[in-house]
Amino acid sequence: MAYQFDFSAVFEYSTALLHGAGTTLALTAIGTIVGGAIGVIGGGCRAWRVRPFNYVFAVYVEAIRNTPFLVQLLFIFFGLPSLGIQINEWQASVFTIVINLGAYITEIVRAGIQETPRGQIDAASALAMSRFAIFRHVILRPALQKVWPALTSQIVIVMLGSSVVSQIATEDLTFVANFIQSRNFRALETYIVVTLMYCVLALLLRQLLMWIGRRWVVARPAKAVVTQFSVEGGNA
Repeated sequence: MAYQFDFSAVFEYSTALLHGAGTTLALTAIGTIVGGAIGVIGGGCRAWRVRPFNYVFAVYVEAIRNTPFLVQLLFIFFGLPSLGIQINEWQASVFTIVINLGAYITEIVRAGIQETPRGQIDAASALAMSRFAIFRHVILRPALQKVWPALTSQIVIVMLGSSVVSQIATEDLTFVANFIQSRNFRALETYIVVTLMYCVLALLLRQLLMWIGRRWVVARPAKAVVTQFSVEGGNA
């Protein structure tokens, strides 16, 4: 007998699906902001070999990159309480995503910083630019310009990979899907809808990050910034 699709049994839980999608996006947003900050700091320490932090970040990056995301999640959720650190499923999910994404962004940013020509840094120093101005305009922004596509892909990958947080009962989109199919016994329809939702979320997130890159990251190259400071210094 031919299978009869019934998507109405899934759409009855539209509110729950939207809540799950919102949770997935919230986890991704927090992980991107905090993990990005960790990545910028770690990338700078790794690129310039700032002791002892370069060793600390090297161990951190290798530990995260060589272990599964699910194992990291279970280690944090079940392991930390054994040490007396009480943590709920939401906090464990956020913490895991932050440290996971932070490690990968560290390596991506490090690669971008190491591509910065030394001559541009020397030219900026000769113009008496402050260290912060040099880091912001001559080092960090050009580095982000080079690696922005890689950063975008990594953030989307982590968003999709965050589905494993459902294993510890964090109410993300996958958790909601498991809940729905256990109630309506329409697993095929449920996972078709959720798969399409993940596709839409991934495409929208990629477009958003690309827009952010064009709007705030991809700007004038470092040479133009150094030239501007040179002209302003000459006028002064």
